[in-house]
Order: sequence, then C-alpha cells, then structure tokens
Amino acid sequence: MKAENLSPIFLLCGLAAGLPAQAQTEASPTLEACAAIGAAADRLTCYDKLAGRAPAPAVPIAQQPVGVEAAAGDPAPSLLSQSGGQLTPAAAPTSSSSLLSKFWELDPIDKRGVFNFVGYQPNYVQPVHVTSRINRSPQSPTQAAVSAPDDRREEAKFQLSLRTKFLQDVGFPGGDLWGAFTLQTMWQVYNHADSRPFRNTDYQPELIYVVPTAPQFRALPLGWQWRFTQLGLAHQSNGQSDPLSRSWNRVYLGAGFERGNWTFTAKLNKRLREREENDNNPDLIDYRGKAEFTLGWASGVHTASLVHRTTLRGGNRGSTSLEWTYPVARDHPNGLRWYVQLFSGYGETLSDYNFRQTSLGAGVSFLQF
Repeated sequence: MKAENLSPIFLLCGLAAGLPAQAQTEASPTLEACAAIGAAADRLTCYDKLAGRAPAPAVPIAQQPVGVEAAAGDPAPSLLSQSGGQLTPAAAPTSSSSLLSKFWELDPIDKRGVFNFVGYQPNYVQPVHVTSRINRSPQSPTQAAVSAPDDRREEAKFQLSLRTKFLQDVGFPGGDLWGAFTLQTMWQVYNHADSRPFRNTDYQPELIYVVPTAPQFRALPLGWQWRFTQLGLAHQSNGQSDPLSRSWNRVYLGAGFERGNWTFTAKLNKRLREREENDNNPDLIDYRGKAEFTLGWASGVHTASLVHRTTLRGGNRGSTSLEWTYPVARDHPNGLRWYVQLFSGYGETLSDYNFRQTSLGAGVSFLQF
C-alpha cells in the first residue's frame, strides 16, 4: 500500500487515541450498525444520528383496547402498523375504544377487509368437565331412546369457533356479511369401558349480516349505546344417524348494546319448519328457548359473560351459563387464558336438548378475536 494512502489512516488512529472514552462511545454509527438494530424506532434514531438530524419526537402509543392492560416492559411500537391491508402511521389510532366495534368491525377505523379468520364463540379446551347428571338414554318424541349405561359424569369438552367476513360495506351503510362455523364436542375421555368415545359433537355453520347503527341513533338512556343490528341464518346438527340424529335450522334477529366495559346482545330465534317425517326434535325450542341474551364484562385483564336462553313463556326451561377468563401470562392478555364455565338448564348439547343438568368445566381458552 502506498504511503499517501496510509497517512489518512494513521491520522484517524491518532485522533481516535486522543479522544476521551466517552467521545469514542458516542461516535457516529455506521450504516451496517444501524441496519442491525431490530426495533424500528431505535433503527430510525440511529439513521438520524448518522445523517446529523435532530432526534424525531416521541410517537405516542395508541390507546389500549378496553379490557387489556398495558404490560410493563413491552417493546416500543413499530412506526408503521398494518390495518386493513394498508400501512398507516402508528401515531394515528388503529382502532376505536368500542368493544363491539372491534369484534364486529363496525366503525370505519376497525374495518380489516375480507377473509381474515378470527374467533367467534369462545374457543376453549376443558380437560375437566363434570355434570350433575349424565344423559344415559337420549331420546325425543320422534326418536327412540338409545342406552349408554357406561357414560360417566366426568368428561372433557372443547369448542372451536371461527368466522370470516365474506363481503364488506355491502347493502346498508357499513354493512358486512360474515360466515361462521362452531364445533363443540363432549369427549368421554375417562370412560375406559367404552374406549373413550366422543359422546356428542355439534356442528353449526352460520351466515350473519351485521349493520352498524348510525351515530345519530346510537344514544340510549343511562349511557348505553345501540351499536349494531344483525340478521343470521344458522344450521345446527350433531352429525349422527337415527335414532341419535338431532338438528334444526333457524333465522335470528339480534342487536348489540354497550356502555363502557359492559356489552349486551339480544337474539330472537325463528325455527324453520321441517317435514314431520324428517324432524328429529320437534319440541326443541320448547326446551332450548326462542331467545338468547348475553351480558358481557371486560375490565383490566378479567372477562366474564352471562348467557341466558329462554322460551319466553315462563317456567324453568331454557338455560343459563356463566363464563370467566383470565390470562395465563398477564403480559400476554390475548394469548392463552384460564377459562371456567358453569352451565345450568337444558340443551348444553343437541343430544341433551330436553335433558336438564348442571355442569362445571375448567381449562384454557385461546384464539381471542
């Protein structure tokens, strides 16, 4: 190497040796060092320092959704966040503060496009599910009794429920068409005598059209707001052959309301008629009920819901269930959550639509919406 090429190097080395230690640590970074930084905010700061620009002002963190606590030590948010397939500045709000709007994507800011699979009904696994009575001879007015003498009161229960939006902003302003599918299974995992059979599995596909309430019509007494109206078409069956076959088709009209951390939804069911010779459970709605009301609560990291089904005729038919969840890890509230469910009444499954029982199950829930 030529001497004239070495002299600048020696000069730089001499300057570096003469600088205080603190000045060396604050020397301008290299492009390679900046590119190696993972966090977007820190990487941008490095580039600004390299270019001699003043540090960018701090970007405020978007407001946390109601019912989710900000965890201490969480990494700084990215400067860009993805919403509805488009990149938007993180400084701009990425969602509204409405629980129901987040769930059904009611407000324009919460719209996320079509064919994004999200949770619908609770998704859970209950390794332990104990009932006060087990239905060892399921029957209906048109189906003979089937004996299951070895069924145990202790079993496992799990549910998988997904939905996706098929059409966005169709029909009424902001209206969306959703498709959903829910599978619920009762598994006699502790029944060694019968080789641990699946006692009952219910399948429920749905089409749901959801219309957000226009802002001028939302306000209700006592601070409540009417957030949406929905029209649904649902089929539910247990996939069994006669005499265990149970099924029904229905349309329902529903509405959703909220006030702070509280939500309330109401549905009215209309069963679609079947030919008498094909109806496996003609008296189903006399036990399961014609209406369903759900009261939900989310505060901090706790969530709870109370679901009541009623025949609207009085009496003791229908059912009531109570659910509670809490995160397994407090710093990941949208991950696995402890899940407890208490049910009392008729129709925990289609096979048990005319059988009354009280059950308690515990496990974990997953795939929050």
